[in-house]
Amino acid sequence: MAAESPAFTLNLPVLPLDDEVVLPGMVVPLDLSDAEVRAAVEAAQAAARSEPGKPKVLLVPRIDGTYAKTGVLGTVEQVGRLADGDPGALVRGRSRVRIGAGTTGPGAALWVEGARVEETVPEPLPGQVTELVKEYKALATTWLKKRGAWQVVDRVQAIDDVSALADNSGYSPFLTTDQKVELLETADPVARLKLATQQLRDHLAEQDVAETIAKDVQEGVDKQQREFLLRRQLEAVRKELRELNGEKEGEESDDYRARVEAADLPEKVREAALKEVDKLERASDQSPEGSWIRTWLDTVLEMPWNERTEDAYDIQGAKAVLDAEHAGLDDVKERITEYLAVRKRRGDRGLGVIGGRRGGAVLALVGPPGVGKTSLGESVAHAMGRKFVRVALGGVRDEAEIRGHRRTYVGALPGRIVRAVKEAGSMNPVVLLDEIDKVGSDFRGDPAAALLEVLDPAQNHTFRDHYLEVELDLSDVVFLATANVLEAIPEALADRMEIVRLDGYTEDEKVVIARDHLLPRQLERAGLDKAEVTLDESALRKLAGEYTREAGVRTLERSIARLLRKIAAQHELGERELPFTVTDGDLRGLIGRPHHVPESAQDPAERRTAVPGVATGLAVTGAGGDVLFVEASLADPETGGAGLTLTGQLGDVMKESAQIALSFLRSHGAELELPVADLKDRGVHIHFPAGAVPKDGPSAGITMTTALASLLSGRLVRTDVAMTGEVSLTGRVLPIGGVKQKLLAAQRAGVTTVIIPKRNEPDLDDVPAEVLDKLDVHTVTDVRQVLELALAPATSDAAPEVPVAA
Repeated sequence: MAAESPAFTLNLPVLPLDDEVVLPGMVVPLDLSDAEVRAAVEAAQAAARSEPGKPKVLLVPRIDGTYAKTGVLGTVEQVGRLADGDPGALVRGRSRVRIGAGTTGPGAALWVEGARVEETVPEPLPGQVTELVKEYKALATTWLKKRGAWQVVDRVQAIDDVSALADNSGYSPFLTTDQKVELLETADPVARLKLATQQLRDHLAEQDVAETIAKDVQEGVDKQQREFLLRRQLEAVRKELRELNGEKEGEESDDYRARVEAADLPEKVREAALKEVDKLERASDQSPEGSWIRTWLDTVLEMPWNERTEDAYDIQGAKAVLDAEHAGLDDVKERITEYLAVRKRRGDRGLGVIGGRRGGAVLALVGPPGVGKTSLGESVAHAMGRKFVRVALGGVRDEAEIRGHRRTYVGALPGRIVRAVKEAGSMNPVVLLDEIDKVGSDFRGDPAAALLEVLDPAQNHTFRDHYLEVELDLSDVVFLATANVLEAIPEALADRMEIVRLDGYTEDEKVVIARDHLLPRQLERAGLDKAEVTLDESALRKLAGEYTREAGVRTLERSIARLLRKIAAQHELGERELPFTVTDGDLRGLIGRPHHVPESAQDPAERRTAVPGVATGLAVTGAGGDVLFVEASLADPETGGAGLTLTGQLGDVMKESAQIALSFLRSHGAELELPVADLKDRGVHIHFPAGAVPKDGPSAGITMTTALASLLSGRLVRTDVAMTGEVSLTGRVLPIGGVKQKLLAAQRAGVTTVIIPKRNEPDLDDVPAEVLDKLDVHTVTDVRQVLELALAPATSDAAPEVPVAA
């Protein structure tokens, strides 16, 4: 069954409602003192005399003088007096009427023709409409309960008609006139109920937000009032306690004043601290400045202004400590021994402080990774009897990390130098500035520039941190900076430090380090006892020479750890009995084949220098010295014109060295009895293997010249020869750097003959004697000497075959 209202046309007097809307089912009182309302009611009463039933009017909303297109048929239920005594009428809305054209009728009212709007609702209701009805009733019940209108809840729940339920929302005071007009003009009852439901849902959401905001505001106010009350109570309790203990009335600042006056502070620091105490006394409890001042005073009072440790002036004992904890590194040990000897003599003669400055030291330990730079700092502190603090500078990009933040910033802290002194608890610690070459700069400043004052012995006795803003004497601190590459340190900073180079260990030194330091440490970590596993010296030497090829000992230590882990695992699996002595013959079965076999130990046919055009050079990298092979070839004349091709990620300086080598051979090839015509007509290609590694520098000049000369002459470069040196256009061999590192690399690689420039001969004094004993070092001044030493004798009188590039 479908419940529907029959549609018909009728003439009705218009009762305008200014900015008000009445929906069907609503009963509203109207004020008859309004002329238009009174005229409409009187006209309806006059018409009702000739018709059965109650007087009928057309209730039409009038918004800003414009009538709506739809009105409501209303019946005048009663005419009488309103609560305030004015005449009034009670009108009930019945049904929607679509307004038509004007017409005539009795009375002074406006009459119109109206067509009643049909409303059809299926019976029974579909599932979606039923859910919609439930949702609307639930929302309406929630809203009514919030307003306390409990008596209305039952009436809403009793409405089952969809149209009546939707029109019931006309009583909602939160709906605007436009929203009520939209409900009035929506003819479909289901669509109207959806609209009413959405309007009610939106209003409840807004109400929830408003309630949440009001609750938060109230909680904030209550918290402030409660905090204020508790603070007042706390002040009162403190006052009573002071009076009970017979103390004078004072504040927390009195405690700081007493601490500052009792502390052993330098005079200027004491004056600055007392000024801050005065500010603290004037600051209110709620002021943030008070907490800043307290933090600053705590930092100043925790600094060891007059605390110093006594240096151990036992020179022999200090040297013994250094020798016991580090093998090799004679340069550093000598420098520390000299420093202690001078400090002892100055102290004996009363010259501890000269011009306000003490006898500190600033050393920069420069060398490849793994040579013991960082651990050396702790050994120096141990030998001197001082506190040790390590400051890691790798990746630091903020200048405030060194000099500190200004106190006005939230979370401000002193710089790392001040924190290091504070952590050490003395004014003369050993401070290790680790990885100083890894310091970077960006928009926050340059930390390396902030280190200029710290590491200047002529200035650091009056160092000022941005946070402390008082002078700090750093002249008694021993600063040890570590770096892998000297060139990465700014020149102005490097000028303030005494550079000590650690160029790596010889094979003999590595064996000693492995036996005395690395092996005991790794035995403990592997859960083994010294009596259970023993490494023969031949095994250690093979590990250092063929399983690792590095300047330091980190990879060597990892190899030993791997070896011991293997033995421990085999013992737990029942595959090996302990005790066990490892010899060089056991290494391959335990940790695999060697990774670095010297060229001299390989089959002659497999060596890189087994063909003409390949020479062995020496280079210095961030990881120490290394051997560098240079390969040269000539292109087929039929493939194109002459030219020089360079590959292997070469820098500009190395490219220029290749051009110089080629130019020298073109201009002096005849006297060297080389077929220089090939250089004019055929393309030359020079390649440096390990193409993924960038390479630069002038020291490969004679190596490239030798490779080209070998290519043209067909004579092989001797396998046991390596060389380094810059070449000039006239064939002169010019000096280069890194001689010690290069000779160590040559010895590690199994090279027996090394060619270096004559002007680098003084650098041989820095090379360990055991290395020089194993190398035949030739110093040369001209490329012709290099070729005589490096090229093997010709094996035939026939013209040599020049290799052609593929």
